[in-house]
Amino acid sequence: MKYGVIFGHGLSDGVGFPDYVIPAARTAEQLGFESVWIGEHAVIPKHDTPYPFTPDGSLPFPHETPIPDPLIWLAYVAGATESINLGAGAVILPQRQALLLAKETATLDALSGGRLLLGVGAGWLPEESEALGVPFARRGARLDEHITTLRRVWREAAPTIDGEFTQVEEAVSYPKPARPGGPPVIICGASVAAAKRAGRLADGFYPMVGSPQELPPLIDLVRTAAREAGRDPADIEITVGSFTLATDQLFTDAAIEDVRGYQDAGVDRLVLFRTDDITVDDITRSMDHFMNKVASEVS
Repeated sequence: MKYGVIFGHGLSDGVGFPDYVIPAARTAEQLGFESVWIGEHAVIPKHDTPYPFTPDGSLPFPHETPIPDPLIWLAYVAGATESINLGAGAVILPQRQALLLAKETATLDALSGGRLLLGVGAGWLPEESEALGVPFARRGARLDEHITTLRRVWREAAPTIDGEFTQVEEAVSYPKPARPGGPPVIICGASVAAAKRAGRLADGFYPMVGSPQELPPLIDLVRTAAREAGRDPADIEITVGSFTLATDQLFTDAAIEDVRGYQDAGVDRLVLFRTDDITVDDITRSMDHFMNKVASEVS
């Protein structure tokens, strides 16, 4: 089992400030976390659309909470660390221009020595998409095509792309990513469509949050879709996030059992969502407790 931590995406006021970000990222690396993650929202208009990851549909953070651009934030972290992987979880891909994102992600991967993990999602907030001038309708089709475009730009010397959303002849774009073939593309989202898309197209599946008991049906969908697409299901890495394990109650047998439950369900990477770490001391203590009191007890 690999372990990551997300202390961005509005989960702490400190995420936008270097005095918090750099010590936290370096501590995660020193403690043996495999990856550090951050999400994306360019803008969150006041809206009526329910938030999909809380029981009552409310945002888990105030509207005024800093949400940095993920690629700039990860580049900043890359320059202050040496080996920890850099997880975007998730870039809202339909809202991005594919050729520009291919350049940005290739640059980040090249400069970080091949450490980028590119989580992408379709998005859940129509008001945000519309504010950015991108139709919310057909976002799934846009997402699928953008994944193909990214990979072609990363891998080919001068691809000609004649898609619905991107058209270009002999697109020359360098640098290429450091990682052969480009960064892993990980589908983020807990819907049936997301699971099937991961099996059909992606290198990984990240349903964001879910209990060990809730995950097997989604993972089965991923594997079935992979087989139907002629792919090996074992090649698709499963990542999941946990709010439950990222609390101050980390030292119980139940927490250890939960991690083992994720492992038994077929999860390859467990990402801790930090919601209550306001200071560097808070998150340092939490990460140290998890790695030394819980993760260390799981084979």
